[in-house]
Amino acid sequence: MQRLYDFLRSHPTGVDTFWAVVLFGFSALWAASAVPAGSAHPAAYLVVGVLLSLVVALRRRMPEKMLLLTVGVGLAQLGLDIVPFLADFAMLVIIYTVAAHDGPRWASRLALIGGLSAATLSQLRWPLEETQSGAAQVFFTVIMTVPFALAWVLGDSLRTRRAYFAQLEERATRLEKEREAQSKVAVAAERARIARELHDVVAHNVSVMVVQADGAAYVMDASPETAKQALETISSTGRQALAEMRRLLGILRTGEHQEAGEYVPQPDVQQIEDLVEQVRTAGLTVDFKVEGTPRPLPSGVELTAYRIVQEALTNTRKHGGPDAGASVRLVYFDDGLGLLVEDDGRGAPQEMYADGGADGRGHGLIGMRERVGMVGGTLDAGPRPGGGFRISALLPLKPAH
Repeated sequence: MQRLYDFLRSHPTGVDTFWAVVLFGFSALWAASAVPAGSAHPAAYLVVGVLLSLVVALRRRMPEKMLLLTVGVGLAQLGLDIVPFLADFAMLVIIYTVAAHDGPRWASRLALIGGLSAATLSQLRWPLEETQSGAAQVFFTVIMTVPFALAWVLGDSLRTRRAYFAQLEERATRLEKEREAQSKVAVAAERARIARELHDVVAHNVSVMVVQADGAAYVMDASPETAKQALETISSTGRQALAEMRRLLGILRTGEHQEAGEYVPQPDVQQIEDLVEQVRTAGLTVDFKVEGTPRPLPSGVELTAYRIVQEALTNTRKHGGPDAGASVRLVYFDDGLGLLVEDDGRGAPQEMYADGGADGRGHGLIGMRERVGMVGGTLDAGPRPGGGFRISALLPLKPAH
């Protein structure tokens, strides 16, 4: 049964042709046996039957043309005295089809006007018996008009419903595309954030481990105790890097609940002093000062400040040379937190800071600019006039809630 239904839906013209043949068959039988005396010749009824059956067969393929053909056939019936018969049922069918079709509005209006006037014109051309009162004739005309009006109303309601569902489908498709676009943007932003975090963690901690390993190898024979301390620093730094990497990888896991205490919290401004001490232990001389009154900061500003100092000191170890020293200044203003990290080393090459890095280099500075931009701050990075490198940032503050 379902296959038959699907077949009929996929061949609408064939279905309409079948009903057109049925309509013509009954119309031909009527024309052969029940033509009123004094009206047109039975052959005229057969011609009208053929034309109106054609209207039914092609109503969905050429609705506007079939409507015009129906109007012409109806006018011909009035002029040739062809009394309404079974084939005129096609008028109801084409009125419904044109009203339901998403075509030009003139066709729907013409179908409505023709349907409302058909019964009246028929009554004027072929009135009831003279014994019938005027009120009866009017009532009969109204009753005969109702089917035409209902056919148009049903068709127009179907057209409106189709348009409504089409609009809903279009809106759902548009919303789905917007959700996909937003998801892609969110994924890209999250990947960029995780990339910055991984860069900061790996670059900082691995550089500390490399410096300590080089120092341990250098003093292994001359000062075993110093080498042992360096190895301990390498061990603790590696554990810290692993802890932060576990936290970042935990963010990537989907469908898993992160238990409290499983990953270390995000670093904040208070841990900058510990960071400086760790860098000092690795052999870099760092002067650290805090100016103003420390106060609670938004978590985004806390993390941004920590990462900027971390990346700046990492760059000093990478590019400053063996005798470089650095200074870190944190300044609490009324409406912002200022950061100034300077070193007196050789400084980074031009491509490391111009335009945020080029040729795949300078990712740390690119990450700094992105972080500062996310909190609405400003960043300036470049060589110092007297040698070395300077990174300054201003991060806007908001009251912590």
